Amino acid sequence: MTRHIARTWLGAGALLATGALTLTACGSGFTDSGSAEQTSGGSLSILIGSSGDAETQAVEDAVAAWSKESGVDAQVQVANDLPQQLSQGFAAGSPPDLFYLAPDALAGYAANGSIAPYGDDLANKDDFYPSLVDNFTVDGQFYCAPKDFSTLALVINTDLWSAAGLTDADIPTTWDQLASVAQKLTADGRVGLAFGAEYQRLGAFMAQAGGGLLSDGKATADSAANVEALQYVKTHLNDGSFAFASDVGAGWGGEAFGTQKAAMTIEGNWITGALTADYPEVKYTVAELPAGPGGKGTLQFTNCWGMAADSKNQDNARALAEYLTGTDQQLAFSKAFGPMPSIQSAADAWSSANPDLTAFLAGAEYAQFPPNIAGAADVITDFNAQLESLKTGDPQSILTTVQGNLEAIAK
Repeated sequence: MTRHIARTWLGAGALLATGALTLTACGSGFTDSGSAEQTSGGSLSILIGSSGDAETQAVEDAVAAWSKESGVDAQVQVANDLPQQLSQGFAAGSPPDLFYLAPDALAGYAANGSIAPYGDDLANKDDFYPSLVDNFTVDGQFYCAPKDFSTLALVINTDLWSAAGLTDADIPTTWDQLASVAQKLTADGRVGLAFGAEYQRLGAFMAQAGGGLLSDGKATADSAANVEALQYVKTHLNDGSFAFASDVGAGWGGEAFGTQKAAMTIEGNWITGALTADYPEVKYTVAELPAGPGGKGTLQFTNCWGMAADSKNQDNARALAEYLTGTDQQLAFSKAFGPMPSIQSAADAWSSANPDLTAFLAGAEYAQFPPNIAGAADVITDFNAQLESLKTGDPQSILTTVQGNLEAIAK
């Protein structure tokens, strides 16, 4: 997960559709852009959505290195609108061999037989974090290699923290403590904690309350735990210590934090790149999100390397996916554009290279992921629209609507 994706997908409050950038549709399928003919032993075609030059260059360099080592030609194309180009490629019968695929798009492509379930054939399948494997499993089949991932954590402005008389001992580990420090940090026209008005942020509170949207495939949106979570957020929106990013004139939590309109925010590890690039003067520390009544909880976001079922190059495509998700390559990607490696064997090396960011990696042990069933993206979009008015709305009514929408698509 990268900074641009975080700011368009996560910040805008819509589920990511196969890792794409939120740009104007290009109006053409994959083959219209000059992909190589998919014949056995021919060139591998790879379609990605990129956050920018750093990600593009990193993927192109990695694929070129694999190609030189394997002797298999491989061509990378960067999509302008990945969901549309990918769907058009499938519709035309000429999809790329390997491509970025998001969890919410997985079920639909799996149901119509468009993608190959190659996950269990990966040599490194046991190295992926179990929650990431679950994220890309449909009807008991592990479909594709998780390419990387991100989690949410609490980001704290250390200068404002100290100015409020707070120390490391005050870093919150419970909801009560979070509310207390947020109140102390709310001063001089600044809010204590700001985050996006969306499930992709408030869902962390739901997880901390012991809730979530689905359990064993069944809708659980209107659970007492979820009501408690939204009520907690609503209470502190109304007392002024919490705020939605839009309420302080920011497009996402990272902007609210970087402009110091908020002393804390809830964001993923992509925020580090944004702060370095746009707000280098802001000093910060990162902590795990406080536990709620149900314990620790956060959300994870990821993509996988999807493989077309019609690809004539599946063996080579799987070999490339294994290479791209290997320890050395994932650490190189992390250094280049920020995501965390999806494999457990890279954890120590990543932590050594990023000692101030280990709270993000710690979340992998207890993270929930957004629903990955077909139709979930539309349900979340509607949920987010309702969350925008949570300050004056009724948590139970909001969640009852979400429950009905989820029941309509859950099987």
